[in-house]
Amino acid sequence: MTGETDLSKLLQNLKPELSSDDFVFVSIAPEQLTESLILDAKCMYREVEGVTLVMTTDALSRYETEGLACESAAPSYKCITCKVHSSLEAVGMTAAISSVLATSGISANVVAAFFHDHIFVPSERAEEACRLLESLGSMDL
Repeated sequence: MTGETDLSKLLQNLKPELSSDDFVFVSIAPEQLTESLILDAKCMYREVEGVTLVMTTDALSRYETEGLACESAAPSYKCITCKVHSSLEAVGMTAAISSVLATSGISANVVAAFFHDHIFVPSERAEEACRLLESLGSMDL
C-alpha cells in the first residue's frame, strides 16, 4: 500500500481526528535518552543540539518528578491525525494544511509518518484547527 498522491482526493478524504491528550515538545541531552523515554514518546528526532521528544504532558510530569532535565516548549499541543492514507510522495498536502491554518494564525508542527500526517497545534486552538482542516475537502485549490 503506497498511499494516495492525488491532492484533491487527499483533501476530500482528510478525516482529521483530534487527540484527547495534550503534548509537549522537549529537548534533552543525548545521554539522557533511555529506552523508557523512547517508548513513552509519541515521536523523537535527533538534532545536533539535542534529542527532541514529543510526549504527553502526563508522561513529562512523571519524568520531571524523577529528575529529567529538559528544555520544554511553553504551550501544550493537541495532535490532529489525518486519517487519509497519504503517500510520502504526495505533493501539496502539507502546504494546503499549513496555508489554511496560517490564514487563521494557528501554528502547525507537521509530522509525516508512513501512513498518516499528524499536525500538532496549540491546545487552545485545536478544535478550531480541526474544523478548518475538515473544510479543506470543499475548497477549490
